[in-house]
Amino acid sequence: MSDESGKNGKSHEGSGHDTTGILDEALERLHTTGPERNGRLTNHAPMAVEALVRNGQAQTVHRWLDHYAHKLEELPPANRPVTVDDWREALGDPARITDWTRFFARELDGPAARPWREVLAEWWPRLLPGIAAGSTHPAIRTGHAVRTLLATGETAPRRAELAHALGYWAARHQPLPPLVPLAVAPSAAAALDAVPPVPEQDGGMRARLAQLTAFPVWGTAPDPDTAKDRLTELVTAATHRYATHGHGEPIMLVHAATAPNAVLRALPALPRDLWVPSLGAAWAAAAAVTAAYTPRDPLPYKKIVLTSEEVFARAAAHGDDHTIKFTDTALDVGDPLALAAAVRSIELNPPVL
Repeated sequence: MSDESGKNGKSHEGSGHDTTGILDEALERLHTTGPERNGRLTNHAPMAVEALVRNGQAQTVHRWLDHYAHKLEELPPANRPVTVDDWREALGDPARITDWTRFFARELDGPAARPWREVLAEWWPRLLPGIAAGSTHPAIRTGHAVRTLLATGETAPRRAELAHALGYWAARHQPLPPLVPLAVAPSAAAALDAVPPVPEQDGGMRARLAQLTAFPVWGTAPDPDTAKDRLTELVTAATHRYATHGHGEPIMLVHAATAPNAVLRALPALPRDLWVPSLGAAWAAAAAVTAAYTPRDPLPYKKIVLTSEEVFARAAAHGDDHTIKFTDTALDVGDPLALAAAVRSIELNPPVL
């Protein structure tokens, strides 16, 4: 299967080929802004505009950014440079976001720059244990950046976007607490159903993740190809589950699908020996979000008769950043239940356009 297709072989409209330069224009516009606002809220614009372009909505990007502009803040001030000798000291320090971004900018575009795949392969195993940090947004942003580099080739703004994504991930890096293994689950869907909810489903994601104690045993594989298959299964199961459980927290529960899909998008750029641990981390992220926000009871969903293009056009017109990104993942899955889940996200989340 080529990079231009969804996981079920269905090609996205637009296929990521932006011949207008709009994506690079948007990224350059966004790289003067920071990855967060109001202390911890994520800047979703780089991910949303990549999804819009990918799915044939490039003409809507600048209008969408104009509406989103009030949520953007300037880059935070630099502290002191991160170096190859002292990076461990800076890992997980949000005050060093700009230091980290500049470090990766040097790695990817400086005088001694290395190929982006080489940089990604070196840092992926270092960052992967902190996949849930920043409500999984740094890892998701990395997945969008990698997808663009794989699908449409390198430009300076696209390498810079990878630097911003990796820098955000490094600065927010925080592993999950130690977890007790529960019974082995036979499938990704069964594993998500068996995730115990955190006792106090209140407050932000960081407070909820601190309450995690145990997960069902799933997310292992004997070889890289099986790991990729199981990761695809996980993305599908989490996307499907949103159709019946998204009402528990319509915005946050999209990450149970979009975080593992970010990992899946990165696999083709990574050495195969990183695929099995990537599956384990993706499962941890999906399970953590599910535990933090899952509702007590499922609700029925509406069956739909719409094409993928029609569903994404609705998401683009709706305008909510999480809805756009989740619909992008649903199109990767591509089956009727995934499209119904995307429509459910459009219904549950308030429109912004």
